[in-house]
Amino acid sequence: MNSKFILSLCAASVITISGCTTVAEMAGADSSTLNVAAAQGFNKTVQEASANKTLDTSSATYKRINAVFLRLKPYADQVNQTGQKFSWQLAVLKSDQVNAYVAPGGKVVFYTGIVNKLNLTDAEIAAVMGHEMVHALEEHSKNKIGAQALTDLALNIGLSAAGNNVGQLGTAAAQLGSQVGIGLPYSRSLESRADQGGLLLMARAGYNPQAAITLWEKMNKLDGAGGSSFLSTHPSNSQRIEAMRKNLPTAQAIYNKR
Repeated sequence: MNSKFILSLCAASVITISGCTTVAEMAGADSSTLNVAAAQGFNKTVQEASANKTLDTSSATYKRINAVFLRLKPYADQVNQTGQKFSWQLAVLKSDQVNAYVAPGGKVVFYTGIVNKLNLTDAEIAAVMGHEMVHALEEHSKNKIGAQALTDLALNIGLSAAGNNVGQLGTAAAQLGSQVGIGLPYSRSLESRADQGGLLLMARAGYNPQAAITLWEKMNKLDGAGGSSFLSTHPSNSQRIEAMRKNLPTAQAIYNKR
């Protein structure tokens, strides 16, 4: 799977029926349904990655990502207001791709490239993890998921455009991506909410929220060199970083009280 594949999924859009009603809601895709479907997709991704020997469960990079995940998880549970208990799970995939995403119900997927290529500190890993966890906690994927026909359309468009370049990670990761909206950029308002919520979450877990700024500065630098697929689904620019700086005092106060 590569950046061309991810970008190709942008062709699939979510249809708004009226007001805030989406195809997902019309199709009965409530929180419980979405969480179950995401869990199935996540399990297939893990199984396929294991078979392809791209599932990382022992490297130093995996251990760092997992430690951050375990440290943030109880704080994420504390702010879960979805009405559904999350069964948080983490999959770390061996890939140079700079990316991470989360599926409904707390299924987090990290690519080793996002840590290794950016030389992330643990606090910067927490900034990515917190950002993605907030997307799940606020159920932002509901804004991107339509009826099964749209899910299939997203997958078919993505696989067709990718051709033989789907990559060694396999089609399960691609399918999960189409289901949860990876490649379908969140609106700036949802990204801002994930940024702000992520700052607070990492601060509660004892990670200095200043690291979120350095993370996105690294992302922007890599994006300028044409090397970040993460930014194809997570718009980042100077205005976004500036907005995060404005939210820092609240997060910093939480961090300083620990």
